[in-house]
Amino acid sequence: MTQSSANNPRDWLVAGLAVVMCVACILWNISAPTRLGVAILVQQYMAFQLGLALTIAYLRFDWRGDVKERLGVVDGAMTVIVFVTLMYAAWDYIWLLKEQPYRPWQITVIGTVVTIAVMEGVRRRTGWLLFALVGIFLAYALVADKVPGRLIGKELSPVRLVQYVGFDPSAVFSIPLAVATVVVLLFVFFGNLLFAAGGGAFFTDLAMAATGRSRGGSAKVSVVASAMFGSISGSAVSNVVTTGVITIPLMQRGGYTKRDAGAIEAVASTGGQLTPPIMGAAAFLMAEFLEISYYTVVSAALIPAILYYVAVFMQVDLIAGRDHVSANVEEKQTVRQVLTDGWHFLLPFAVLLAALFWWRVDPEDSALLASIAIVIVGFARGYRGQRLSLESLWRVFVETGVGMVNLILIVAAAGFVIGILNVTGLGFALTLVLVDVVGSNIVMLLLISAVICIVLGMGMPTGGVYVLLAALVAPSMVEAGLQPIAAHLFILYFGMMSMITPPIALAAFAAATITKDDPLSTGWASMRIGWAAFIIPFIFVASPGVLLKGSAIEILVATVLSIVGIGAVTAGIAGYWSRRLGFPLRLFAGVFGVLAMPLGFLPFAEYVHWLAAALLVLAAVSLMLFKSQISADAREHPLNDAQSQTGRNVQ
Repeated sequence: MTQSSANNPRDWLVAGLAVVMCVACILWNISAPTRLGVAILVQQYMAFQLGLALTIAYLRFDWRGDVKERLGVVDGAMTVIVFVTLMYAAWDYIWLLKEQPYRPWQITVIGTVVTIAVMEGVRRRTGWLLFALVGIFLAYALVADKVPGRLIGKELSPVRLVQYVGFDPSAVFSIPLAVATVVVLLFVFFGNLLFAAGGGAFFTDLAMAATGRSRGGSAKVSVVASAMFGSISGSAVSNVVTTGVITIPLMQRGGYTKRDAGAIEAVASTGGQLTPPIMGAAAFLMAEFLEISYYTVVSAALIPAILYYVAVFMQVDLIAGRDHVSANVEEKQTVRQVLTDGWHFLLPFAVLLAALFWWRVDPEDSALLASIAIVIVGFARGYRGQRLSLESLWRVFVETGVGMVNLILIVAAAGFVIGILNVTGLGFALTLVLVDVVGSNIVMLLLISAVICIVLGMGMPTGGVYVLLAALVAPSMVEAGLQPIAAHLFILYFGMMSMITPPIALAAFAAATITKDDPLSTGWASMRIGWAAFIIPFIFVASPGVLLKGSAIEILVATVLSIVGIGAVTAGIAGYWSRRLGFPLRLFAGVFGVLAMPLGFLPFAEYVHWLAAALLVLAAVSLMLFKSQISADAREHPLNDAQSQTGRNVQ
């Protein structure tokens, strides 16, 4: 709450509901109801949290999605109806579930209120795109039995539809809402605690100290800081606006154009959603959908994330070399000095990683343990004058609850889609149609799926993107023979690429508001700098070694070939490798870079990959030796230095 609204009863009510949302999540995860001898179904807990989220949405945001100045009569009535209905559903869910086969009127009322309230809440908080998409599925469900061809489905009356999507455990109260309210909420709480204690400043300073003095250091600070921040923040856009206000001006002062500065920040921030351990909540959702361990998901996502950031890091370094971008001379701190002041922030991460990967504790319990660690060290030590207090702790609870509203509404709407796919049989029909269209051509299936993922992902946060794509696109890919983990990571990557792909590139547009550059131009520049993200999914589909599947040799070979190929194409795009590259060398780097990648679509693919990689390494070493020789000649014959420089520019 702001100071100006501190006396507004509505703001106090929103804050109180947000705090209750967080406290309920903590109590649920420590099994407080069970310890007190109270049996509560997870659907009751979800109904309670959904009721709080919808109530906050209607109290806080008007019909345009803006923060309200006052509560109108219509929204006031809607707030009361939503709250009372879902609190009743949470209270009496067990009896309602037993009576569901008889379709009592209470379920009809609950389903109607939930369907209308969630759809309107989604429209207010995310805009018309997701609203229209879910609306199409709801409309289809009403006429499914009349649809011609293979997409014909089961007949559903309007009453039966709202009873199902607005109440059933296979629809709104299904896996996505459970993961959001049980697991993701705690990780968002963990991230907010970390930044309230000064962790955001610490990680930015650490990135600046580690990379700020190198060539193009300001952009490398952006890449490193955004990777660290984004892996726990859960939002590419919030990552941009949080780190970008510091890193984008740094990049511009260092010599990057404002277009490249905005694009670098957008690409680096988007990658945080693909980086373990949290991956914008997608890791937890993926583990539930695939019924595998969280450890398996983040292990598979590790090397692709490394390849992503290797490509971005190389690109900013090569751009700096090409355009003579200076180091960040403003940076005075060393890594040791930053760690001396903020070493305590490493303890919560040590607890989190140990709990997740060493003790194999459930993700939600790991987040709770790490949050406790932050509270302890945050009250004990500060960083740059920032320290946890009771007031800042209260703000963390409020910000977490209010911040979760969007995601809860989105996954609830995604539950509608999942329910409709199941009850009408549309999910099975879509899979068959897509597989039949492409036949046995896996490459065509991947290309079509990539386009669908980018289009459906536009304007949506990570969790919502993944849930929809996992229901709509992934089944056809698995049916065509792809490994489930590869298919789900594929859709996650391309769903996230909508953040930097025009016409709706939210991360790029957010960066453009800071640089005051044209948003579409920043989006196109983001695609150029983040190009590797569009090829990495094809690599790990073709080479499971990149997903840590197979022997150590297979993993090593796939990783090395990927790095060499991505590095070569990056040099070709930047037009620089130890010196400016002319068109023939850029073409050579691009073509042989693609051939070196372990995509496996060529005859004798393994030999082609190694031959291309060997030629690229030889060419790279030759260029570096050639530059060294020119530098040595320039030192011996300083009068010819200007002539040598002219010759290098011509080449």
